[in-house]
Amino acid sequence: MPLFFYMFPLVLGLHCAPPNRSEGKLTTCDSSQQNATPYKMSSINANFAFNLYWRFTVETTDWNIFFFPVSIFSALAMLSLETCHCTQTQIINSLEFKLTDRPMTEIQQGFRHLICLLNFPKKELELQVGNTFFIGKQLKPLHSFLDDVKSLYETEVFSTDFSNVSAAQKEINSHVEKQTKEKVVGLIEDLKPNTMMALENYTYFKAQWANLFDPSKTEKGSSFSVDKTTIVQVPMMHQMEQYYHLVDTELNCAVLQIDYSKSALALFVLPREGQMEWVEGPMSSETLKKWNCLLQKGWIDLFAPKFSISATYDLGAIFLKIGIRDAFADNANFLELTGDSGLQLSNAAHKAVLHIGEKGTETVIVPEVRFLYQPEITLLHLIIKFDRSFLLLILKKSTRSILFLGKVVDPTEV
Repeated sequence: MPLFFYMFPLVLGLHCAPPNRSEGKLTTCDSSQQNATPYKMSSINANFAFNLYWRFTVETTDWNIFFFPVSIFSALAMLSLETCHCTQTQIINSLEFKLTDRPMTEIQQGFRHLICLLNFPKKELELQVGNTFFIGKQLKPLHSFLDDVKSLYETEVFSTDFSNVSAAQKEINSHVEKQTKEKVVGLIEDLKPNTMMALENYTYFKAQWANLFDPSKTEKGSSFSVDKTTIVQVPMMHQMEQYYHLVDTELNCAVLQIDYSKSALALFVLPREGQMEWVEGPMSSETLKKWNCLLQKGWIDLFAPKFSISATYDLGAIFLKIGIRDAFADNANFLELTGDSGLQLSNAAHKAVLHIGEKGTETVIVPEVRFLYQPEITLLHLIIKFDRSFLLLILKKSTRSILFLGKVVDPTEV
């Protein structure tokens, strides 16, 4: 089964300047012929993504975490377009921007360039990010708002009868299900009766590994350590192949890069036993740049789990904690959207479904990592077995954007 990834809000970018350009390796040096706007935003996007990740770790201690930073980032960026005064300032500040440093028009164009580069269908890799506004029938969106969201973000706007809660909920869920090719079902389960506006953000990602795993070599039941007392059984894929990898002695982890056949790559980060917090605490764009410069290609005896997991987040609660308060309060200012006062954001949901298998992105896992360097043997290779908790990042090569960021604690929890 190929890799599928579906979610609702966020984006990360990163870049590095390694001394040499390598085929297959993520590089950031050769950007002269590409649009520079996404690169200017890369460190800002990275800060936003890791900020969200740390918030999720507090909310879901010792549990699976995964989300699509680009998706959440783009949703907030679009929302900021239609807000005024304090509401807009809070959203822009949460995205790590400062209106005193850049004009709003430059920020919005940067968002637009990033989204354009993210949406591209291909046979081996398909990535589409989209936003949809559902607005109460009694509200009349301004023409300027409709023009802006269509031209800048290719966003759909639907007039919805929120007085019929069950019908409105079904309409929103059906739209999400259709856009994610039936991979995200039942996103909204508790729509509030007084809802006047809902913003839905979706992401669809499907990709194939550059080097497919042989299904005949997948072990049906292999042990995966969730914690010191919990062991679960998962199918474990196996492949001997040349991969870019490194052992970070400072952070006590192994980093493995697995390329997709087109335009994207995955970084699997396996901490030593009990060292997850040691690794995730200092994670930043600088960490990713360092890794990119140190990755070396060599033979790896790889064991990676095959599994499917899902996660749902109430982004409203998270947004409040990162400083977006007015959008959900009585003093919200969305006058640029409808010209009506008293309108406030009523729902912000994020659901992600991830599958990893022999053909493509479905997910990877970790319990015992064995760092076996054997200098006395002619053929040197590293054995990496993802049989305990690990971090997973999926990046778009050309923009260095983090498409996916997550932590796999228990691959059997759906």
